[in-house]
Amino acid sequence: MNARLPDQPLPSWRRAVLKVGSNLLAADGGGLTARHAAALAQFISASHAQGRQVVLVSSGAVAAGRALLRERASGGSDLVARQALAALGQAPMIALWQSLSPRPVAQVLLTHDDLRNRRRYLNARATLRELLALDALPVINENDTVAVDELKLGDNDNLAAIVAALVDADLLLIASDVDALYTADPRVDATALPVPQVAELTPAILAMAGGSGSAVGTGGMRTKLEAAAKAAAAGIATALFCGSDAATVQALGEGRLRGTLVHAPGSRMQARKYWLRHAPAAPGHIVVDAGAARALAGGRASLLPGGIVQVTGDFHRGDMVEIVADDGHAIARGLSQYGAAEVRRLAGQHSRAIHSLLGYSYGDEVVHRDDMVTLAATETSA
Repeated sequence: MNARLPDQPLPSWRRAVLKVGSNLLAADGGGLTARHAAALAQFISASHAQGRQVVLVSSGAVAAGRALLRERASGGSDLVARQALAALGQAPMIALWQSLSPRPVAQVLLTHDDLRNRRRYLNARATLRELLALDALPVINENDTVAVDELKLGDNDNLAAIVAALVDADLLLIASDVDALYTADPRVDATALPVPQVAELTPAILAMAGGSGSAVGTGGMRTKLEAAAKAAAAGIATALFCGSDAATVQALGEGRLRGTLVHAPGSRMQARKYWLRHAPAAPGHIVVDAGAARALAGGRASLLPGGIVQVTGDFHRGDMVEIVADDGHAIARGLSQYGAAEVRRLAGQHSRAIHSLLGYSYGDEVVHRDDMVTLAATETSA
């Protein structure tokens, strides 16, 4: 541990996304090792035992794939070769985490496009929500085989930030082989000092970030700060710490951080409500009866098919739609789990009839309460 890096309390959290870098998983002779992953897996298990949930974003597939083909020269372009190595390395990377986890491990491959597209966003969100409800450990990685731009950027740090917002995490944890953000590169500047806390990611703070620490990983401190900025915009704080230091990982499990804490300017709920309130809405409305209007105004209910009386305009699954009372005043707005044509068929029906009416189901709710914000006049602006 760096003697100049004091312990500080970790923010309170119930759900966290933990990103683990390649350098913590790569073995010296090639392939993967549990040397550092074991302590991180113990932290995840201890967190689960405390009633918390962890989503893991893990690098290491390319390093694992390279070890499988150590005797062969890679053919084709460098990018194509790395995509092939990533495909080969996914299985051993997942096997490593499963060997360290008492809970079932679920592999989820995503690209940034999956999270930018509203329909795929809802699909990914629903799947991860169900995996957490099943007490599984989701292990997420970029779908490097098809994500050309993302693979070139080596962007699992930023992917972790996006996933943190996707699953409504309270905290983003980024584990690497660096113990903190420094005022300069400590490898070349003996006067460099660790920065325990960052209140705001200013250009001066970003200028402190250096490049990648080794040939194994593809992301450096710069991408970690970019990820922290994305998380902060969603109201999520970020903790940067050294995952190869057993004492640091143990302290993390005790609610203490030895690293850099990047604060978020507001709460996660405030940030999400702001986005839901101001994101552009589709040209259509869902009209609800008086009972549904009262339930939604309380801010704790989802919109079920039975309370819907009419659908106007046209919208698609994943679009932002306004929910209005039968007198025309807006009650709420949120992301619709179903398109306008589907909602028309479901209007007034019980949720259990969704599958029989459509032949499939995206869930019991037309708009889930986690994807909705009320528009009551008495509610303060987020």
